[in-house]
Amino acid sequence: MSDWFETLGGLRGQVWRMLSQGACDPDSALHTAALATTGLGGAAEARMVVLRGASPSDASLEVHTDRASRKVDELQAKPKATLLFWDPVQSLQIRARVDVEILTGPALDNRWNALAEPAARNYGGRPPPSTPMTSAHDYEETTERDRFAVLVGHVTSMDVVHLGKMHRRALFESKDGFAGMWLAP
Repeated sequence: MSDWFETLGGLRGQVWRMLSQGACDPDSALHTAALATTGLGGAAEARMVVLRGASPSDASLEVHTDRASRKVDELQAKPKATLLFWDPVQSLQIRARVDVEILTGPALDNRWNALAEPAARNYGGRPPPSTPMTSAHDYEETTERDRFAVLVGHVTSMDVVHLGKMHRRALFESKDGFAGMWLAP
């Protein structure tokens, strides 16, 4: 029996298993990722986000955010992003390019109601994110349901690098059903 990283199917399956676990397990290395977007001024922007959902059948990744954050404005202007994951134990890097759909409103009631109170406080606050303040004490923590948004990243490609004894790299693209191809690492 071969190791998961020796075949394209094994690698693809392992990536989705790890992402699905990362969405549920705060101790997983894949629970957090760097989300890169194009800033409103054209420069690259990146920030850490928490993975909240991963669906291999839909080829989608889900992140929750404050609707008032700059990343939402950036994604409304250009709805493409990259999520970068790193698992040091597996020596695995996943770079997922996504088309982003921004969800808001009553359709999110089930997700909102499932949030623990400390998590709900991530969506709100006065003044809104990135607003200049005179003092750190000028910020007031609030919980605001209308500021809760979900970013659904529809995966268009995944560039996967495994840094094992023999380095391997593969590209999986939606245009061919994520069949995959090996690339030079």
